[in-house]
Amino acid sequence: MILKKIKLLILGLIVLGLASCSEKKVSTSAVKVVKPAHSLETAEIQSLNPVYQISVPGELKPYESVQIFAKVPGFIRKIYADRGSVVSKGQLLAVLEAPEMNQDYLSDKSSQQKMHTDYLYSKQAYDRLKDAAKTRGAVAEIELDRARSLMQSAKAGYEASKAGTGRSSQMNSYLRITAPFSGVIMERNLSGGALVGPNSGVPIFTIAQKSKLRLTVSLPEKHAASVNNMMDASFTVNSIPGEKFKARLSRNSGMISQGDRSLTLEFDVQNTGSVLRGGEYAQVHLNLKRNAATYFVPEKSVMRTQSGTFVMTYNNNEVKRVPIKEGISYNNLTEVFGDLYPNDKILKKPSEEIEEGKAKTPKNNS
Repeated sequence: MILKKIKLLILGLIVLGLASCSEKKVSTSAVKVVKPAHSLETAEIQSLNPVYQISVPGELKPYESVQIFAKVPGFIRKIYADRGSVVSKGQLLAVLEAPEMNQDYLSDKSSQQKMHTDYLYSKQAYDRLKDAAKTRGAVAEIELDRARSLMQSAKAGYEASKAGTGRSSQMNSYLRITAPFSGVIMERNLSGGALVGPNSGVPIFTIAQKSKLRLTVSLPEKHAASVNNMMDASFTVNSIPGEKFKARLSRNSGMISQGDRSLTLEFDVQNTGSVLRGGEYAQVHLNLKRNAATYFVPEKSVMRTQSGTFVMTYNNNEVKRVPIKEGISYNNLTEVFGDLYPNDKILKKPSEEIEEGKAKTPKNNS
């Protein structure tokens, strides 16, 4: 009997315990946790215009580089330069031969001499008639006019033949291939005896200037407004580790490329001693500054979601989500562009769980 009472007592305690746990669960689930307004940490939006540095890849190119073709058809008689030859402006690189061009020149020269003789004869005849015409009635007026016409015609023929001779002489000069500027021969593609001409498609030489180089940089679009005409750059190249070189901005394309959304900059580099080599890649360091101050917020205040990039403002106890575009990073701050104002307060730790509108204040439970 006593054992039975003990069992009933234990069973009753178990039922009471289960009921108590159930009540606690119900009461806990019934309490809704509301984030109080005073727990939303904010930071002031900052208007700054700092000098910031970026590092972008660049390419060193010869200041001048050109392929040299033969302007007239002919055969290469002699070549005086080869790959790696350092040449000066006007230096003879190769000589061509074209016998028919020499014959044309001799023919034009002979024709010029004949026309010159005819001109001198007609001029002499005109001068004599002109002197005779000073005696009244000695020479008819029409005879004097005819002599003048013959002289002018002979002069025009002589001038035309002289121009033809000049053309032949000029064409003959193209048989001598000279360097258009001082530089180094990068390629020699043909040998003596090869047939060349304006339509051959193969250049005889490729020459490049190495005493002066171009440093070309593609600057990302978001930095385009930070470029000024007096901007300097420092750069390094893999072939000379540990050494920095300097250059100043020389040219700016002024337009954003539609292909890669970048602004092309060119820096002139004086390559004293030919230390650098055109064609190298360089790592370029630029100091940039906006034309005017822009807004900056803490990096953690930027919220990136599938629907876009936002910051959350908290003004007058109201939370608002503002779409933005990001700019540069500076001292743990991020440059932002959007519908923002100087006195805006920005949530330090935005979250998609925070709803827009008036912030809720929790009720006091007594």
